[in-house]
Amino acid sequence: MRMICDLIRNPDVVTVLTDSGKVTDTEVTFTKVEVSSDSSEKGLCIQVRATEDAVTFIRLRWQERMDAPGQILTDDWERSYGTLEWRGFVPERKLPWYFLMNTPEGVFCAGVLVRPSALCYWQVDPKGVTLVLDVRNGGMGVKLCGRVLEAATVVSAWYPEISPFEAGKRFCGVMCKDPILPKSPVYGSNNWYYAYGKSSEREILEDTTYLAELTAGLSNRPFMVIDDGWQMNDCTGPWYTGNDRFPDMKGLASKMREEGVKPGIWLRLLADRSRRLSKDLVLRTDAGGDVSLDPSHPHVLSYTAENIARLHDWGYELIKHDFSVYDTIGHFSNNMPTTLVKPGWHFYDRSKTTAEIIKEFYRVILESSGGALILGCCVMDHLCAGYVHINRTGNDTSGQYWEKTRFCGVNAMAFKLFQHNQFYAVDADCAGLTEFVPWEKNAQWLDLLAKSGTVFFVSSKKGVLNERQKDILREAYARASVQTDTLEPLDWLTCTTPGRWLVNGEEVCYNWYE
Repeated sequence: MRMICDLIRNPDVVTVLTDSGKVTDTEVTFTKVEVSSDSSEKGLCIQVRATEDAVTFIRLRWQERMDAPGQILTDDWERSYGTLEWRGFVPERKLPWYFLMNTPEGVFCAGVLVRPSALCYWQVDPKGVTLVLDVRNGGMGVKLCGRVLEAATVVSAWYPEISPFEAGKRFCGVMCKDPILPKSPVYGSNNWYYAYGKSSEREILEDTTYLAELTAGLSNRPFMVIDDGWQMNDCTGPWYTGNDRFPDMKGLASKMREEGVKPGIWLRLLADRSRRLSKDLVLRTDAGGDVSLDPSHPHVLSYTAENIARLHDWGYELIKHDFSVYDTIGHFSNNMPTTLVKPGWHFYDRSKTTAEIIKEFYRVILESSGGALILGCCVMDHLCAGYVHINRTGNDTSGQYWEKTRFCGVNAMAFKLFQHNQFYAVDADCAGLTEFVPWEKNAQWLDLLAKSGTVFFVSSKKGVLNERQKDILREAYARASVQTDTLEPLDWLTCTTPGRWLVNGEEVCYNWYE
């Protein structure tokens, strides 16, 4: 079979799009915009320099005929939404960040190093491969003003004698050489899937005591994460105090720690309500009056740093920041427009690409955290690697509908598991152990999570489980506290919610269906 086994060479065609037009050439160099490529040990570095024109997209094309390929797998822009799968040629399909091509002879992988300065996607067809670098500032061209932008570094690899899963794991190690990882396994409880934002200090302390009982004797202590509902406004800031149900957030963290449980907390940094803000700080305002803050503005970055530092000073050892992709570009991955970002708007700082602005936001969070673990949720997958210890890799599971847990949770576990400890620690989301979800289904999801070797969170309110079920949960917590298991999906080439898995080298089967 003929394959593109090396993309570390100059592309055959380069197309540059700007706010004022486009130029196509094999080597694009002209008075207003310059695109250059340089091979190194790291890969093929794509650099862009523009003096006048505002650049929007760079398209790189490698011409190469591919005979009868196997199946192709890619990532998503942020969390997966139950839609990841192996597919054949779909030339119009956008493949964010990287792709794996499984063939009878082996697995070919192509991608960009993590933390590029562009939103990057691939397109694969029978005649070759295209890489598109979105270097816009919001929905308009970036004004580089002579600055050299290192847009992305292309890497590729060929793995002839290993499984697609192992190939994906190794290639993630190629794309990311510097992940930041938790020092010990992360597990515990999150109150979202039984509280859904309706909680109080009293209930959190009850949850904390319950968690402490279920994990008694375990040397690695669990986290109790307070999700949305502690702050003044539903699902938005400001974040300097709790509400009347949470009168003392610092005191609450101290009480949780006295129970032998590590305090964790959620917030949504780029959404605000009930304050008069300068227009320069606001990206957009929704129908309810909530505003999305502009992360390119220095005051917003200072505000971000202050809030993260405050949570750490209160005593929270894990900080979960949420919604930043939605608040920054206006869409979740599952409903992005074909152009990724709607045209016609820009950030306060026009000199940086959207990717650069997002990376700087993540960097400020990490550097302000005082050593707390950072859990990213609704973050750009490839941009956050190296800036978050943990990434919520799947959309919400559910404490009400089993089908949503199967659709989102199992899919995320199967198709993003090989990123675990390569980009960050993977969190495929909680097991919502409530009275609304059949125990026989949830018990299987709980079992898979506990044996995955990944981050393990459960939503389980005291009084819902019987004694046998609590014993199963205790065993799952004990297993997750050490996370020495290995997991690999087996039937993921043909099913989006695999039921056959290798657990420590032995096959285990799950029935996710009614």
